[in-house]
Amino acid sequence: MYRWMIAAPASGSGKTAAVCGLLTLLKKRGCSTGAFKCGPDYIDPMFHKKVLGIPGCNLDSFFLEPEQLRDLFCRETAELEAAVVEGVMGYFDGVGGMSWGSSWDIARILKLPVILVVDGHGASLSVLAQIKGFLDYQPTGEREENRIAGVILNRTSPSMCSVLKPRIEKELGIACLGCIPVLKWLDLKSRHLGLLLPDEIGNLQEQMERLSQVLEESVDVERLLELGRGPQRRYESGADQEDGAGREDEAGREDRAGRKKKQGEETFCLAAAMDEAFCFYYQENLELLRELGARIIPFSPLRDEKLPEQTDGILLGGGYPELYAGELGKNFRMRESIRRAAEEGMPILGECGGYLYLLEELEGEDGNMYPMAGVFSGSGKREERLRHFGYVTVRTGADSSYLKKGQQIRGHEFHYWHCQEDETEGAMEAKKPLGGKKWPAMRVKHQVTAGFPHLYYPSLPEFAERFARACMEYGQRRNRQ
Repeated sequence: MYRWMIAAPASGSGKTAAVCGLLTLLKKRGCSTGAFKCGPDYIDPMFHKKVLGIPGCNLDSFFLEPEQLRDLFCRETAELEAAVVEGVMGYFDGVGGMSWGSSWDIARILKLPVILVVDGHGASLSVLAQIKGFLDYQPTGEREENRIAGVILNRTSPSMCSVLKPRIEKELGIACLGCIPVLKWLDLKSRHLGLLLPDEIGNLQEQMERLSQVLEESVDVERLLELGRGPQRRYESGADQEDGAGREDEAGREDRAGRKKKQGEETFCLAAAMDEAFCFYYQENLELLRELGARIIPFSPLRDEKLPEQTDGILLGGGYPELYAGELGKNFRMRESIRRAAEEGMPILGECGGYLYLLEELEGEDGNMYPMAGVFSGSGKREERLRHFGYVTVRTGADSSYLKKGQQIRGHEFHYWHCQEDETEGAMEAKKPLGGKKWPAMRVKHQVTAGFPHLYYPSLPEFAERFARACMEYGQRRNRQ
């Protein structure tokens, strides 16, 4: 089996392009490949899915303990010939200036060989100094394997690469696999939450095909395969006990070891908003809900006039509803359908963009206000700076529909929009993992729980279990009427 992590010194170095090009190359070679993303990002996995045609998976050592992370990776790679893991931010960048949750942390836990994509544009010999720094740096202050097995020089001409490659290999003792030259036709634009969505890039597949051909010509693919070759890894139980170092000891953290990936008997219908406005979901959340009996039915708040028939619960994921606020506002029938469902006690989870849709009105990109579903009071407005960014734990001071007092679930916030309303009504509290900063984060009304955090359900399976049970009970009540 082939296994690699593709990492970089910083964001914007070319990780996603290199990963998508490699995925395309492996697919063209007929290799059964899976794609993974370090950290909480939900946009990069959408690019991976666009290339491979199958959902990707997040690997996050804040969301999961090391043993559960290994278990997840083993399950997801059991029938694959290759696994490509895309790093997050800079290689050593983790939670609050620590290495916890970093690409390095995950590579260490999963024992992955790392290929460092280094942006060489505008530099020459200084590239060696940068690489040497990454090879020598010890984030914990102790001698630990940094896992870097090779480098690819991005935005570097073949002529410059031919000069740097022998020096990198002789002086640093590491494989230089080649380069990716400046590609003026490669166009992966960004907006405030990251890259544009793959469906917004009209010729993405063509770009990836061309990029894979560039990799074939300018990167030593056979050597790359050799660096990644190895048997499918089976991790020893209790391996690397030091993995817990630096992490908070949390009461109520659920044991998720040994959870088997299986399709549960379908016992309830879960309508999930999936269109241009709502598309941010963790694949592991959807898989867990399926294991608990969900038949997930996609629907569009933009185009559909009502919820799917026999809906027992609703998922409103994140996305960019502000870009489509006018269209969402015009779809009165869908807004009313969701508002009535909430009033009738249907279980609903809304996260970030999904929460904004549940407010009374939302500010669009044009600065105008548009009516939304009105389940919660308040207006969604944009701020010029990030409102909240980073990992959180969400807890409640009293039992709520899906979260019991003393329990907590992990998640991530990244948003410019906020609610112009007192959000303390039945609120759950978000807390930063370091420093202890707290704020009201999720609101509860009827059987609706919504707020800005994107929650990671496997960090507390009981949360998903209670939601699934509430959906089943709602369906049973409806069928008795």
